[in-house]
Amino acid sequence: MTDSPEPRSFRLAYVPGVTPAKWVRIWHERLPDVPLELLQMTAAEVSDALRDGTADAGFVRLPVDRTVFSAIPLYTETTVVVVPKDHVVTAAEEVTSEDLADEVVLHPLDDVLGWDRPPGEAAFERPATTEDAIELVAANIGVLVVPQSLARLHHRRDLTYRPLTDAPQSDIALSWREDATTDLVEDFIGIVRGRTVNSSRGRTQPEPEPKKGRGKSGGKAPTAGKATARGTSGASRGSRGGAGGGSKGTGARRGKPRRKG
Repeated sequence: MTDSPEPRSFRLAYVPGVTPAKWVRIWHERLPDVPLELLQMTAAEVSDALRDGTADAGFVRLPVDRTVFSAIPLYTETTVVVVPKDHVVTAAEEVTSEDLADEVVLHPLDDVLGWDRPPGEAAFERPATTEDAIELVAANIGVLVVPQSLARLHHRRDLTYRPLTDAPQSDIALSWREDATTDLVEDFIGIVRGRTVNSSRGRTQPEPEPKKGRGKSGGKAPTAGKATARGTSGASRGSRGGAGGGSKGTGARRGKPRRKG
């Protein structure tokens, strides 16, 4: 007798700014024997990881190549402008692109908002990463427009942010390679969609037992519902009509009062 194989792990990639902790916790509760590996990657790296099988599924920023990947949109992030705490825009609760017309707006190479050119004045050089751009904001070189989750991820005490109402937004989705939709991927999809363990779409739901058409004696097994209700109803009518109410040929019909002519 050979030992049963160890269950392989489920590899989940996610882009910076996404917090998968809630879904990971539910995974550990429902599938404690299947380890879940978290892989934090840049937006560009996640796509490659899903394509070559390094990751089974991933939280990505849309769009994705729908000829290769399936995706379930989850939420849209608020876009904010990151500024020093003493910046003039902090006087408002929210700002527009017009408010940044005279500002140097940094445009990092790993920008996830997908615009060709941010508002305001362009910097002499594009920072390599969002993290580098944050450092430049702290040095009063310019301001930075990013999804709110990235502003929180790179939080500094000397910086703050305000919502930018007319900027592009970033959509977060769960994605996986369409031709690699495994049982474990289906399990994770169910978790993200909020299905319960007993959901009709959940793979972990036990298979219902087939209905038995006949009992051991060869007759039909009693079923709940209409048949039982008819039997009970008939018995009640028989008891109202007199003795032998269960039989068609006895007092049930004769005991019924005739209509007056």
